[in-house]
Amino acid sequence: MSSTCRGSEPREQTIKCIYGKSKALKHQTTCCKYLKECKFDILSVPCIQFGKGSAPRKPKLLVSRLYQPASLRDVGQDSRVAGEMTCKSQKLMQQAGLIHPFNPGCYFYLPATVRSMEKLVRVIDQEMQGIGGQKLDMPSLCSADLWRTSERWDLMGKELLRLKDRHGADYCLGPTHEEAVTTLVAHQATLSYRQLPLLLYQITRKFRDEPKPKFGLLRGREFYMKDMYSFDVSEEAARQTYGTVCQAYIQLFTRLGLRCVQVQADTGNIGGTLSHEFQLPTDVGEDRLLLCENCSFSANVETLPSSTTHCPQCKTGALVESKGIEVGHTFYLGKKYSSVFKATFSNPQNKPSVTEMGCYGLGVSRILAAAIEVLSTDEQIRWPSLIAPYQICVLPPKKGSKVEEAAVLAEELVDSLGEVLPRLRGEIVLDDRTQMTIGKRLKDAGRLGYPYVIVVGEAALQKPPTFEVICQQTGETLFLSKDGLLDLLGKIETV
Repeated sequence: MSSTCRGSEPREQTIKCIYGKSKALKHQTTCCKYLKECKFDILSVPCIQFGKGSAPRKPKLLVSRLYQPASLRDVGQDSRVAGEMTCKSQKLMQQAGLIHPFNPGCYFYLPATVRSMEKLVRVIDQEMQGIGGQKLDMPSLCSADLWRTSERWDLMGKELLRLKDRHGADYCLGPTHEEAVTTLVAHQATLSYRQLPLLLYQITRKFRDEPKPKFGLLRGREFYMKDMYSFDVSEEAARQTYGTVCQAYIQLFTRLGLRCVQVQADTGNIGGTLSHEFQLPTDVGEDRLLLCENCSFSANVETLPSSTTHCPQCKTGALVESKGIEVGHTFYLGKKYSSVFKATFSNPQNKPSVTEMGCYGLGVSRILAAAIEVLSTDEQIRWPSLIAPYQICVLPPKKGSKVEEAAVLAEELVDSLGEVLPRLRGEIVLDDRTQMTIGKRLKDAGRLGYPYVIVVGEAALQKPPTFEVICQQTGETLFLSKDGLLDLLGKIETV
């Protein structure tokens, strides 16, 4: 095959595609209009041909090029670094090369995990901005003076990561940002009641000096969190905002396909007079919950007397204990911080009034791990389909097998899916490791949790072609025509 770039002095170059077929290409190395696009990456582009006036086709996503090296699947012998391998999500994520331990409670987030987390962040952004949230970014390094002003510098104890700068000034790496955001709002001297409610949030790394990090991303020293802070004109308005944010949390977990329970909770060292946790019920959870069999009441055991056996809400239902993983926490703060830092607004009489506050946290990295914990089997990862790193994996036949010719159909299928379903571009990977058997690659696909795995084998060579589709979420296997395949994959929701 010969192909020429529209530049000066093209030269002929022979390369090999992933199936070992040599291709002679005329390729311009200088002064080419398409220089950035036409580097002919021989490891990711099986065959390339430009028509007149056409730009190069985007390279396929190949499993062999994804950074998930097998060497990282060995957790290693240093239990202090790796942590206790006592939960399913940690075991599955480390074995699949999704995370890798670095320091106690700190992990490398490898590319597939970053993709999933970026999708989760987009879903969170949609829900938070849907109720009027505005995204900002605050410094992680917080002055001790602010924390001393709120009296939390000593209250937080050893969990607060503290440090001194070269001048001897005290700082902490913020686990929460109530002090910082309230100071920010207090500096706005012209804040009017017409601008309230004001909802500011960020999604950043947080730090907590856990005494014994464990359970992988479920309890670490460094983690990602969404923290939102609300400012209102009155207690009534603040409680209404509180309810709105709680409802957005429920909507978020519904979209992710996760059963989440909103439970009455203790305010702890955050403070305030009202608090709820959002829990994913699971046996590995560290929180003990009491759920009423008769009504919607639920609470963390910390909030009820130990002698409580019947529901305090309906008075008749028995309370059943279960365990859960906390993935979100909300607080009505009142004027706890706003009065200290003088975060005021101009009321309708043009007089200064102190704002009523709330704060609302979501454990972003914890949601990822908790979802894997509650959805997966002991051997296979199952992501919430909306935030799976990739939606589809296509498996061509093994090289040298009787149906090797179907490999071309696998490539054509990847191309046509991207053309017919453009929103799935970037969501389809081709497992080009054709030196491996289908069975081995299917096992790897299960470990990584692709929602749909398409096997292109002997049936694809028939008239009409048929494709084997494994739905990882349900364990169901389907045999579909190309039209049936398009109908199925067309229902995939992306973000």
